[in-house]
Amino acid sequence: MQNYRGDITDLRVVRRVEQHPQAWRVWQPVIIPGNKKRHLIVAFGAMVNGKKDMGDILATLSTDDGDTWEEPVMIFDHRQRQGMVQFAYANPVLYRAPGQDVIWCFAMRCPIAQKNSEESQLVGAFTADGGYSWTQVEMAMHYAGPLITCSTIVTTETDSGHKFLLPAHRNTLQEDPRGSRDHFVLSSTSLLEWKLEAYIPQPTNARVFLHEGNIAPGETPEELWIVMRTADYDETDRTTDPPRAYSSVSRDGGQTWSVAKPEPDLHNAKSKAFFGRSSNGTHIYVYSDGPPQREKAPGFPNGGRTSLRYKTKNPGDTWSEEKTFYDAGIKNSYPTLIETAPGDFRCVWDSGTPDTARTHIHFGKLRISP
Repeated sequence: MQNYRGDITDLRVVRRVEQHPQAWRVWQPVIIPGNKKRHLIVAFGAMVNGKKDMGDILATLSTDDGDTWEEPVMIFDHRQRQGMVQFAYANPVLYRAPGQDVIWCFAMRCPIAQKNSEESQLVGAFTADGGYSWTQVEMAMHYAGPLITCSTIVTTETDSGHKFLLPAHRNTLQEDPRGSRDHFVLSSTSLLEWKLEAYIPQPTNARVFLHEGNIAPGETPEELWIVMRTADYDETDRTTDPPRAYSSVSRDGGQTWSVAKPEPDLHNAKSKAFFGRSSNGTHIYVYSDGPPQREKAPGFPNGGRTSLRYKTKNPGDTWSEEKTFYDAGIKNSYPTLIETAPGDFRCVWDSGTPDTARTHIHFGKLRISP
């Protein structure tokens, strides 16, 4: 195993792009505990040759807490046509509803002829056998526009029971001068039928491209926080100035949100970060440091999205100093973490070589203290 710096332990390679002849990248993994002790499931994308950010979604199972990983199975296959239409897929989200054994995988599907996946619809599949097989289910959508998923579902309580919240965004301004770049939240009581719950209000002084947000519990029982990736609203190849994540707060179960504001201590240079809260109340933010991925800068001769860093925040306190999550002199991006015991996380992210992104999927463990 390669040499590296950082607080990650038990580093393993889950999958390499060479194992997928139809793909030129593997990317955006997500992780969830399986149905048995020490079982973990990772879903990831295999980017089909010739496409920018879409392909197949696969799942692989570990039965030994991440030490080894089985041959993956297909969840969403770009070769499987639906009538005359051929789709490609991106951005998996894994979720298990409270009290259920069934595990869901939500993702995006887009007509394969599109140049990218930003004109996508929500799709879903479930596994009832711990990740060995998956059954696709058509969603009932009351949100009519395109969407881009990127982070997991959270559960809130209402007077009538559970409500599930799924953060998403859209970028219709890319191809439509009357389009928009907005972050929003979908909601469901069944995981099958989805509606638009709320938009994240834009800053009042200057709009920001808010996207790829993570929702987590706040510091009080009624709070939900969302922390979002950012870019300049009109020129999306530029970061905000300075490059920062933005956040918003809901105190009514996700129905309304505060105006988005910059987080002065949380770096974001147009790359998905992870934001969550441990069961002991500590918040964690894991991010790619440095400039945007294609922008060279001192210390970053091959551009950004190299080392992964993280910060923690205890209740009522400020964010910690920057700590190293994983640094091996190679490309790294899109971390996802899941807590398996208080302060004990299982982590996945996509990695590459010093100058090529997303050649393999990494797994590791992280322990944080309150």
